[in-house]
Amino acid sequence: MGIRDTAEEWQVTATTTPFVGNKTSVRTDDVVMPDGSTVTRDYQVHPGSVAVLALDDQGRVLVLSQYRHPVRQKLWEIPAGLLDIPGENPLHAAQRELYEEAHVKAEDWRVLTDVYTTPGGCDEAVRIFLAREISEVEGERFAVEHEELDMELARVPLAELVRGVLAGELHNNCLVVGVLSLSAALSAGGGAGLDALRPADAPWPARPFEA
Repeated sequence: MGIRDTAEEWQVTATTTPFVGNKTSVRTDDVVMPDGSTVTRDYQVHPGSVAVLALDDQGRVLVLSQYRHPVRQKLWEIPAGLLDIPGENPLHAAQRELYEEAHVKAEDWRVLTDVYTTPGGCDEAVRIFLAREISEVEGERFAVEHEELDMELARVPLAELVRGVLAGELHNNCLVVGVLSLSAALSAGGGAGLDALRPADAPWPARPFEA
């Protein structure tokens, strides 16, 4: 008998939005608990994100290093970005991010995994795609700004990334989840394991979209 997450919504008796930022906001809800008591819960409201684990024909993963001010570190990550347009197809957003951050395109796309990054304090949902049959995009690169001006790109063997995750040397959420999920999929049956992944247009209840 398998286990799975289920949709559920407890009663909210009051809600306010004490902060509204450029991309996210903070919401305060009064939530009724199972014993009838009411407690206050503060959380970040997030539009959602996509991330791309791009795997080349040599078994290397495309990663980038970028400064992240809240944690005061340069983190190695996989290409990722916000779902800026409500209802946007996440595959289209992922293809855009792969082009903008790495100047790469891919012919084969699968859903690797879906995650909530920090469900105790944020409603951010992330869909991580696996992209294969990758190649460089012709033409000029996308103009970068801010933290992206200092970004480094590399292609790293999957085994080295797994080692770095387990050694506590790599910390980015999407990279950690992505490389461990890919490693698990490969161990489930080699290339056949990857072909068994969900299609790129698989439903995503956390962030419904139009095909």
